[in-house]
Amino acid sequence: MSDAQQPDDTTAHTEHEHHDTEGPGYATPQAAIEESEPEEVAYVMGLYVGTDVDAPDFLGVVDVDPDSDTYTEIVDRVEMPNRGDELHHFGWNACSSSCHMDGLERRHLVIPGQRSSRIHVVDTKDRRNPELESVIEPEEVFEHDLSAPHTTHCIPDGQILISMLGDADGDLPGGFLALDENFEVDGRWEPPGEIEMNYDYWYQPRHNVMVSSEWAAPKTYYPGFDFEDVEAGNYGQRLHVWDWENKTVEQTIDLGEEGLIPLEVRFLHSPEATHGYVGAALSSNVFHFHEASEARSASEQSSGDKPRDGDEWRAESVIDVEAREHDGWDMPVPGLVTDLLVSMDDRYLFFSNWLHGDVRMYDISDPANPRLADRIWAGGHFGDPAPVQDRELAGGPQMLQLSLDGERLYWTTSLFSSWDNQFYPEEAERGSVMLKADVDPRNGSMSLDEEFLVDFGDLPGGPARAHEIRWPDGDCTSDVWQ
Repeated sequence: MSDAQQPDDTTAHTEHEHHDTEGPGYATPQAAIEESEPEEVAYVMGLYVGTDVDAPDFLGVVDVDPDSDTYTEIVDRVEMPNRGDELHHFGWNACSSSCHMDGLERRHLVIPGQRSSRIHVVDTKDRRNPELESVIEPEEVFEHDLSAPHTTHCIPDGQILISMLGDADGDLPGGFLALDENFEVDGRWEPPGEIEMNYDYWYQPRHNVMVSSEWAAPKTYYPGFDFEDVEAGNYGQRLHVWDWENKTVEQTIDLGEEGLIPLEVRFLHSPEATHGYVGAALSSNVFHFHEASEARSASEQSSGDKPRDGDEWRAESVIDVEAREHDGWDMPVPGLVTDLLVSMDDRYLFFSNWLHGDVRMYDISDPANPRLADRIWAGGHFGDPAPVQDRELAGGPQMLQLSLDGERLYWTTSLFSSWDNQFYPEEAERGSVMLKADVDPRNGSMSLDEEFLVDFGDLPGGPARAHEIRWPDGDCTSDVWQ
């Protein structure tokens, strides 16, 4: 339970006024909370890669309106034109960071294929019946010596930026690809050679900063997880702090052995904030990163450490999920923190332990000292094996998405096809599920909604995997403010 107070910087706007807001999104995070309507549909990635179903991946439209006759059903699917894309993460062409781009709409979803390097553009003008509009073929991506697109963010001038995890051959280094407002490849965003490994990123334009994380070379993680790759140093453990305007790396933070495979990066939503988090999947830690001068006092109090000379940003492990013994494993099982998000009011941090099977909720009113508020067990290797609506769960909590008002938390269960088949082989036969928890942000608690189940194993074409979730009006893992 939480008795936390609201942070006082959520609505602060001292340097960037919104009197003439004409663009997409909301003027402030607080406006997103107060002005948004409850979500009615969710866009969810559906995959057949790594299953026995010979069909292309698709974008699923899930009815999440409890007053609808088709509640919890997949009411429409946009099938991609090719097989084997491995649709993974996707994003909007515009968000609240484009607040002054008159005429720009949050209307198109940019959907990369992780394995194919093909990039799809879907028009969601009709929210319940979106349509595929165009496709960027892999050859156009390879021309810039990049492959394996991952995180898609709109950026303030109407462009779209995509993190790329490999070069044209699937080796290192990765980089970033920019698309223009017409969804055509604009070129490489950063000077080549700024980083080796890449994965997720988040930017805070008011502070002229971007932070990116590391997974590995596509050729390393495509076949599945191999511990020898860890011992050989083929997986990442660093954060990169960028000069956002100059597109250059200004600082690299080595998280050490406690920071193996740092994946999702989340800044607090307030454009004034210089605090954020990253989940280190294999080490099963959550790191708090921050501009050293902003949080020095709190950090010193909690750890006794001093910022190193010359380091403008620093990161400390603030949550550690202990590995657990399991009869079927030769080694202690890590929680595998694979996704995390921050509530729109910057009050709570949620993350998933894909292998253990729990979703956790932390009070982050003091960003340097998160406090466990509540957790839910559902599936996983240690979680509650009880079926939901007689449906046995074949996986653990993975991709998360929270309603803008912070009262409904949703998640799916697929991570990556080859890793799914390694750690939850039954999911290829049964398909994924999408589950939901009701959240009480006032008291800091949540409970599994037993009435909510979206079964991706019960589709006409055969069981599918379910991955990332997006809302038409923006969400806690895509919107950025100036």
